[in-house]
Amino acid sequence: MAITDKIYLKNHRQIASQLETSIPKSVFSGATLDLLFQGENLAQLNETTQERVLEFATDFLDCDCQSNPHCGHPEEKFIRYLLGLREQGLGPDAIVDVMGDDYMLYAYSGDVLSFLDDSVRTLEAVESLADVDERTEAADSARTKRRQLSR
Repeated sequence: MAITDKIYLKNHRQIASQLETSIPKSVFSGATLDLLFQGENLAQLNETTQERVLEFATDFLDCDCQSNPHCGHPEEKFIRYLLGLREQGLGPDAIVDVMGDDYMLYAYSGDVLSFLDDSVRTLEAVESLADVDERTEAADSARTKRRQLSR
């Protein structure tokens, strides 16, 4: 299961109450994306929630694809966001705190830790394959990224 399937709305019940409908907890669920990012629904949210939803939309849903927001780009951008927080030296607990502050989202620290560990293992594999294939530049890039995540 992808990490984006384990990212949840922090105030799920409050948001569902404001929208007067039930919505999935997972922020990257198709139904959640559809409900939260329609103009008429956005207007029903309180000011603080509106600001966070708009910040999320600006940072992750800004895509020219015809199938946006269901094109996969929001998830890719969010993964880069998580990896960027780790590269800044934040651990899983701090990453969860920051995404809560930034976008009113939460995840379990163990899920974030597992994602980060999987990312490091994937980079190790890329590095090894690039070395075997004598692709020095690719191996060096993977090595550098791996070291940034492993700090």
